[in-house]
Amino acid sequence: MRKLALLIILTGTLPLFAQREQLKNLPNYDKKRVHFGFTIGLNTMDFNIEKSAAFLNNNEVYAIENTRQIGFHIGPISSFRISDHLEFRALITLSFGQRDLTYWRLKDTLSPADGLSPQVMKIASTFLEFPLLLKYKAIRINNYAPYVIGGFNPKIDLAARKKIKPDEMPKVRLDNFDPAYELGFGIDFYLEYFRLSAEIKYSAGIRNVLIPDGTNYTNSVDKLSSRMIMFSLHFE
Repeated sequence: MRKLALLIILTGTLPLFAQREQLKNLPNYDKKRVHFGFTIGLNTMDFNIEKSAAFLNNNEVYAIENTRQIGFHIGPISSFRISDHLEFRALITLSFGQRDLTYWRLKDTLSPADGLSPQVMKIASTFLEFPLLLKYKAIRINNYAPYVIGGFNPKIDLAARKKIKPDEMPKVRLDNFDPAYELGFGIDFYLEYFRLSAEIKYSAGIRNVLIPDGTNYTNSVDKLSSRMIMFSLHFE
């Protein structure tokens, strides 16, 4: 009897759960052609370093290390509906961050065991970004929908042309134009008054941004390209 009573209770509550699952916030949100909002988030910037053939014959630089630093980004966002599952997204973003390059230099020419000294170059960047992205989202389930996103981002490093102070020397200089391709994924959450998207995106620079200056610091590197991982919250 107890099992039968429990079964009746569970059966009677199923329609209530079904009704709750059908309640949706912003039911007509995805039918609109255009949405506006803003984005904010954190990022980590670093470099992909490809050493040159001259690095092996370098009698000054023994190793090159790259250290990630945490930064942040913010900016307006616009989304344009293409179809039920496809959107075009355009942003204008300011990304602030820093990347540290450490050149380990030999103290003398005898051997690495005789001692190494680090030369740390703190390279701050302020990117003005214009990501142009396509967003493909799955079928909405109640109040959320997962998606993938990808596209092209022409970035300009506003800090790249900044004059290097004498106490910062030696220091490598970067080109200010740093375009990248981007791939990511996220989840749309349909709240009562707006859509919140949580997103993780990977950005990879496609150009060599290192400006050669004839020193062993730049001669040791064949290509220096930017990398960035971004966690963003979009409010639309």
